[in-house]
Amino acid sequence: QVQLVESGGGLVEPGGSLRLSCAASGISFSRYVMGWYRQARGKQRELVATISSGGSLNYVDSVKGRFTISTDNAKTTLYLRMNSLKSEDTAVYYCNARLLLLGYNFWGQGTQVTVSS
Repeated sequence: QVQLVESGGGLVEPGGSLRLSCAASGISFSRYVMGWYRQARGKQRELVATISSGGSLNYVDSVKGRFTISTDNAKTTLYLRMNSLKSEDTAVYYCNARLLLLGYNFWGQGTQVTVSS
């Protein structure tokens, strides 16, 4: 059974930092593309960042230079380090595991990030 459990969200002032974590079980990072997505109120879910099994990184333009996606050495936890946060980063952030070859696409339950003074 695949489980993705996010944590680390919260309320932060503009310019602040947060680190999101996604504890994964039931999958192997060596086969999946892992990613973070976000959905702001009233908007569609959008890609934030992905990391492939080979370590290739991809970021949406709006977070380049501010956010960093990574995994731990054991490859059971996915991270998203978010610096210089802006009010427009406010959203529910979701962890995603995707294996296109087999049509697998798993989501966590989401964690709220609110950037406000």
